[in-house]
Amino acid sequence: MTISAMYAAPSDALIQRDHAPAISASNVSKRYGPVSALEGLTLDVHAGEVFGLLGPNGSGKTTFMRLLAGYLLPSAGRLMVAGHDVVGDSIAVRRHIGYVPEAAPLYRQMRVGEFLAFMARLRGVPERDVKGAVERIVDRLALSAVADKPTRALSKGYRQRTALAQALVHDPDILILDEPTNGLDPRQIIEMRQLIRSLAGRHTVLISSHILSEVEKTCDRVAVLLNGRLLGVRAMADTPDLEAWFLSLT
Repeated sequence: MTISAMYAAPSDALIQRDHAPAISASNVSKRYGPVSALEGLTLDVHAGEVFGLLGPNGSGKTTFMRLLAGYLLPSAGRLMVAGHDVVGDSIAVRRHIGYVPEAAPLYRQMRVGEFLAFMARLRGVPERDVKGAVERIVDRLALSAVADKPTRALSKGYRQRTALAQALVHDPDILILDEPTNGLDPRQIIEMRQLIRSLAGRHTVLISSHILSEVEKTCDRVAVLLNGRLLGVRAMADTPDLEAWFLSLT
């Protein structure tokens, strides 16, 4: 069974929007000496939405995601995730997020099910619940056909799905996906897009991309970044021509 057959996008009535943003950046900057990777970013991401970061390579998208995941510390400003400060309360932040970097590392010697159980334990899932958590995510992401295979033997599509599974195994509030369709074939791109849409409401999803069509078909709102600066934020429902808007900013 394909992912597209398993999932249906939630209706608007199912998407719960909390008053407090799931992610809140206030004048956030990241500098490496004289080089500014992110400069004065102020941005809120609503609970339950799919929010896209759009921009060319080097625009600051990955830097922002690494700040959210705790891989980097901001040089200035304040960054809140699920009500927790990424600097002052980083452990609590990590409990609320699942992160899939662009080149998601998988332990090549581990089988898929074994890898997911290992990641569940790292994510703080109680030992008594690990087996059930792995079974649920394997079923949810249609991984049963490869659950006993070593990750090194997986196709690109299954590797991407396994990387997503490890980010979801502890059922986080917020999912951060860096270029989630990169390297996938057309059918896999469609299935990944449908899967991301299906997660809205139950999870807040932040994705990055430099492909306008993927953002247009996947996201509720989009922010355009260039050279580390935020150029604009728009709801897709209010943006009939994303390409024209993007070109007007850049």
